[in-house]
Amino acid sequence: MRAVLIATLACTVTAASVFVTSEAQAQMGGPSTGYGKGYRRPGGEEGKKPQYVPGAKAQEKNFPLDSTWTAVSLNGKPFGGADRPSFIVDKQYRARGYGGCNTFAATAFPLKEQHIAVGPLALTKKSCDKSLAATEQAFFVALRTAAAWDLVGSQLVLKSPNGELKFDRAL
Repeated sequence: MRAVLIATLACTVTAASVFVTSEAQAQMGGPSTGYGKGYRRPGGEEGKKPQYVPGAKAQEKNFPLDSTWTAVSLNGKPFGGADRPSFIVDKQYRARGYGGCNTFAATAFPLKEQHIAVGPLALTKKSCDKSLAATEQAFFVALRTAAAWDLVGSQLVLKSPNGELKFDRAL
């Protein structure tokens, strides 16, 4: 019993000394944050608390849904003629368009950090001129394997391992 009384008395004395010390600091104008007046930061500034500064993050762009895009170039080579490839992605993430000879449909999901996933293409099977068919095939391969997108000025750019497609917004 005597040991319990001694332990209780020791705890009371310790708590009272902590209270008196914090009261004395408050009366002397010192902060009760633990930094004290003589606190020095590694940069040499005295008495200032570290301030949180969030890291700079690039502004996330929104993919332009329900806009029709007409192809301008593939890997820097311009598309010629009136039958340039085009496409649109609607709000249900269905892509549809024209490859220069055939029409197509697919699913296209804009992802975080300006990535995109384009599903398998469903194509019509019109017979086309050989050069037009080769250009259309290159367009479809680049569109299907597109991995990233960006809006550069007024152009939409789709980037893939098989090429870079540039589009202008159609009227």
